[in-house]
Amino acid sequence: MAAFYDARGNIYGVVSPAALRRLGVALPGTAAQAARDRRLWAEQAIAALCDWAPGSRPAGAKAHRSDGLLVGPFQEAAPFDLLIVNTDGTLAERSGNGLTIFSQALTEQGLLPDPGQTVLQVHHDQGAGLSPVATVVEPAQVAGVQGFWLDLGQPAFGPEAVAALGVEAVTFNGRQLSQVSPLQALNPQWEYSQFVRVGNPHCVTLVDEAGALPDNRQMLESPLAEGLTATAFALPVGSGEPCPAGVNLQWAARESGQRIVARVFERGEGPTASSGTSASAVACAAWRVGWVKAGEVQVVMPGGTAPLRLEERDGVLRRVSLFGTAQRMSL
Repeated sequence: MAAFYDARGNIYGVVSPAALRRLGVALPGTAAQAARDRRLWAEQAIAALCDWAPGSRPAGAKAHRSDGLLVGPFQEAAPFDLLIVNTDGTLAERSGNGLTIFSQALTEQGLLPDPGQTVLQVHHDQGAGLSPVATVVEPAQVAGVQGFWLDLGQPAFGPEAVAALGVEAVTFNGRQLSQVSPLQALNPQWEYSQFVRVGNPHCVTLVDEAGALPDNRQMLESPLAEGLTATAFALPVGSGEPCPAGVNLQWAARESGQRIVARVFERGEGPTASSGTSASAVACAAWRVGWVKAGEVQVVMPGGTAPLRLEERDGVLRRVSLFGTAQRMSL
C-alpha cells in the first residue's frame, strides 16, 4: 500500500511499482513505458489509493485525500526513476514538494545517502518538455531543520517557454510581461503575468497587494473554480487558452524584503496549500521584475513558507534551488 506524507500542506502517497501491481494495477515494467501508457493505469491507481472511502470524506474536503501519487523507485540504486500522478490521472513533469516527499521516503528505505547528492528522474508524457526531468537532491539542515535541497536548474521565461498562445505583451516595472485574457476576465487586478518554466510550466500573476490574491476556499467555489479550471487544466478538461497542455497558476504579492506571499492553483489538481515548483516560479518571477534580489528568498503560502536560493551571474538567473521537509502521515 501507499505511505502518505505531508510537505508544507501538500500531501502525496508514495507507492512502489511492485505494490501497485499487487493491487491489480497494470503498471508497465519501466517508468518510461509507464509514462507513455499512463492512460491504461493512472486513473485506476488514483482510484485505488487516493479516493476517499465511501462516507469518509470530511465536510469541505477536496475530492481526493491527497494531491497525487508518487510511483517509484523503479531501481534499487540511483539514479531513481519515478512518476508523479495528478489526481485527474495526468502526469506532472516536476513537483518540488512531491520530490521532497519522495526523498524522505527514500531516506526511510535507506536508499538516499547522507551526505551526498542523488539524481531523481521524473518521467512524463507532456509534449512540451523533455522526459525524464532530472533533479539533484541533497540532504541538508536549514535553521536546525533536517530536509533536502532540490536543484531545479535554470528557469526559462516568457510565453515561448510554456508554449502559451494568444497572449498580449504588457510592461510591468520596466519588464515585458504577458496579459492573460482569461485571468483578467476573472479579476481586473490580474493583469500582469510572468510565464516561467521550472521543469514544468507556470503562469505567475503579480498583484499590488495581498488583498488581490485569491483565497483557496474561493478557488473551490463557482464561478471562480470553473474559470480557473478552464485556464489551468489541459484539453479537453481545460479550454486550451493560453496553454493547450495546461499551466500551473500562481498569484504573488510583495510582502517585505526578500519575502513574497503567494497562492497556487495547479493544473490537474486545483487549489493547493503549497507547491514547491510554484514557489520557485514565484521567486523567479519576483526576481525578474525587481521585487527580490538573488540569494535567499522566502515564498509564503497557506501551507507554509518555502526557503529558496536564487543564483545570478552576469544579470542572468542561472539556478533556483528549493529546500523542503516532509513528514509521514496516518491516512
